[in-house]
Amino acid sequence: MSSSAPPPDSAVFCADLVRSHDFSRYAATLFAPAPERRALLALYAFNVEIVRVRDQVSQPLPGEIRLQWWTDMLSGQVHGSAEGNQVAAELLRAIRDFDLPVEPLSLLADEHQFDLYNDPMPTMTALEGYLAATCSALFALAARIMASPLDAAEHLARHAGLAQGIAQVIANLPRDAAHRRLFLPQQVLGSHGCNMEDVFAGKETPNLRAVLNQLAGEAGQHLTTALSLLAEVPPSARPAFLPLSQVRADLERLSQPARNPFTPQHSSRLRTLWTLWRASRSREFTK
Repeated sequence: MSSSAPPPDSAVFCADLVRSHDFSRYAATLFAPAPERRALLALYAFNVEIVRVRDQVSQPLPGEIRLQWWTDMLSGQVHGSAEGNQVAAELLRAIRDFDLPVEPLSLLADEHQFDLYNDPMPTMTALEGYLAATCSALFALAARIMASPLDAAEHLARHAGLAQGIAQVIANLPRDAAHRRLFLPQQVLGSHGCNMEDVFAGKETPNLRAVLNQLAGEAGQHLTTALSLLAEVPPSARPAFLPLSQVRADLERLSQPARNPFTPQHSSRLRTLWTLWRASRSREFTK
């Protein structure tokens, strides 16, 4: 990996990318000190680039090539083109400055190969594995940026990522169903007698509601556990977990009995900022 500093505007580029495509994580970085904030934005910009691959290709192979570029870059096999990529340059800087492990970043890119195909998520265990390698990994890396590596933070990150990821699966159902993508585990659908084609057709049924209620319950349990573990990590690490306050708000919204699961409903940026600001001042995240 090159140790030369990236051009100054690469930090601005990453900030703009995260603000445009992942506002909740962007807003959470506003409560971090400047050096840590820059590294967090590099991490989240990398995640945005990986997640967007599936929407930028029409066939799996070009997507696999793009994801492979990132894993090659992280292993040191890409040189000149890495420095020319603003997100890669910032990510390499964050890895160097905060001694971030490369393996979870590579695993995150590898795990998102699942997104390139229309294979349904088979089981709840498979979904949890996918989310642990993606959402939980981001929380763990963010905590490492904010503070020294801690076993307690790793445990907290796992539950935080599962809560956030399951909530995102529920929230993204309208978009995923329209593209015949299914992150709702087949195992859970089958246990409630929910037909996959009904989901793709956007049919709101009692069976589907039972599936979503079960998933929301699972997310709620992970969220409760994660919030209870906050006290075990130092206050300096807790800003990494501020997005949990948005997860809590999202789950409340997604669990409304009258909500149509196929109608997109997103929190406004102003409400997201308010939620995170209020959490940043709460005893939960500061004491």
